[in-house]
Amino acid sequence: METALWIVAGLLAVMYLVSGVGKLFLRRETIAGVASAAGWVLDFGPGTVKFIGVVEILGAIGLVVPALLDIAPGLVPLAALGLALVMAGAVVVRLRRREPMVALLDLGYLALCAFVAIGRA
Repeated sequence: METALWIVAGLLAVMYLVSGVGKLFLRRETIAGVASAAGWVLDFGPGTVKFIGVVEILGAIGLVVPALLDIAPGLVPLAALGLALVMAGAVVVRLRRREPMVALLDLGYLALCAFVAIGRA
């Protein structure tokens, strides 16, 4: 179980780090042009998109670093819970935009975040 938690947390951390950096440093129009599923960024202001990027970066760090350094490992489930909440918001946005298949993918990420949160609690 420990190995599975490390693998899932590591993969989620990489995914959220890349996603967060993109949201923080790229323009909304550039992000929207990357993939059709990224069009949601145009529904939000630049500040909101950057805020989501910062949250994703902090969450990615929080998934791995505290447990890796054994400094405040109780932060790992909190980071995972925070990212699960971000994904819950993403599911709502996807359903409002009538993108049910992408919403299912976001639900998968939410479930993986919940797995880490429960496993590390």
